[in-house]
Amino acid sequence: MAPKRSIGVPPPPPPSVPAGRLLSRQQSVGKLKKSSIMSSLFRELKTKLEGSRLQIKLSSRTKKQFGGSAGGKEGLAAFLRELTKRSPFFQQIEEDAQNHAKTILELKAAINSFQTKDMSELIKFQQHMEAILEVLTDENQVLAKFEDFPIKKLETIRAAAALYSKSNLVVSNLKNWEVKSPATQLLNKFDCYFTKVKEELDAFERTKDEESRNFKSHGIDFDFNIFVTIKELMVDVSSNCMELVLKEWGETKGANDAEKKANKNLLWRAFKLAFRVYSFAGGNDERADKLAKELANEVLCGSSSPPKP
Repeated sequence: MAPKRSIGVPPPPPPSVPAGRLLSRQQSVGKLKKSSIMSSLFRELKTKLEGSRLQIKLSSRTKKQFGGSAGGKEGLAAFLRELTKRSPFFQQIEEDAQNHAKTILELKAAINSFQTKDMSELIKFQQHMEAILEVLTDENQVLAKFEDFPIKKLETIRAAAALYSKSNLVVSNLKNWEVKSPATQLLNKFDCYFTKVKEELDAFERTKDEESRNFKSHGIDFDFNIFVTIKELMVDVSSNCMELVLKEWGETKGANDAEKKANKNLLWRAFKLAFRVYSFAGGNDERADKLAKELANEVLCGSSSPPKP
């Protein structure tokens, strides 16, 4: 839901990239969406019709059951209503609607009145909702029996809570990022994670304004500052990576030329990653600047150009 992003000074950074997507809400595509009843109806019909070897023929008996050819549609509708009435699945839907009516009506009122700018309160309310709804046989079918149930607001609360929870997980991961040798493995791991989070943040930025309006229209003042925190922590972890690379570089004193070349390539790789983080975050703190300059000096020391990647 949720760090930053004089020899050989790097070129000026591109314009700051705003916080972006961390969470992708699962939405229907176009007019079609997965049905919550089709599979159950198919199994029910198959059992009752094919399971009993019932043959639907246009016999006089069948015509009578279905109301004859003139009233075939009405007869078929009556047949399906009767079939539905006998279905264990739909019987359970009816029982859920009756047994949980009081709780569902209370939840309906709570959702309608819910407003917050406190993300902890948002998460707590979403968990309260799920505790009530998870006991239902089929949430959509049961809630459809309650007139004007705020389905859209329910889904918006879920989306906002999911976005913040995932963002907060990124914050936690970065705060607890383990920095240990070898530096090559550390760079590999952080590079992959940074790339993944950056892509999600950049993608979210494209819909951020729309999402923000949707949240606010349903009483949720989302705290987008969590994305600023993520950028700051990205810069912090990047600095930790630079520190470890410089430490390992210092330990190569006296190493042969091949080892020194390999380690200088590692310095260059760490600098390139630090620059990507800087560009993403839109700036550096004092520590990151100091380490980046030191890294650049070590890379360029005794070389007319940076080592090849």
